[in-house]
Amino acid sequence: MKYSSENRIAIVSSDFWPDIVSNLESSCLETLESQGFSKDQVDIFRVPGSMEIPLAAKRLAKKDIYDAIIVFGAIHKGQTYHFEVIANESARACMDISLQFEVPVIYLVLAVYDIKDAVERSTKGSPLNRGVEAANTALKMIEVMKKI
Repeated sequence: MKYSSENRIAIVSSDFWPDIVSNLESSCLETLESQGFSKDQVDIFRVPGSMEIPLAAKRLAKKDIYDAIIVFGAIHKGQTYHFEVIANESARACMDISLQFEVPVIYLVLAVYDIKDAVERSTKGSPLNRGVEAANTALKMIEVMKKI
């Protein structure tokens, strides 16, 4: 599909685990550019952590200017229940935003038991790279939403 210069995507990225998140983000941007998106069609917003992602995503969805919102973060299981709370609440809130505002929110917050898994899923060139997956999912959803 040919994307117009009017198509816009927002990316909301957590500042937590910056190496992982920046790799996801840059792989996503490279993929979007390879599909015809220019840098000025993508707006990037950074928040402190994964729990702050939904509020930023909601504010962006309310603007009604984005065809898709992609969110990136990484959550690592520690010794407490905190991991489950953050992972579950952040995912649920992003799904609610997507449904409420009818804009795809592509949720790529890696919730992992071993940080090596997040590194593997964010490494440039890896077939498991979720930044590439996020871009491709957003593009596909843009197509689907235009058809509906």
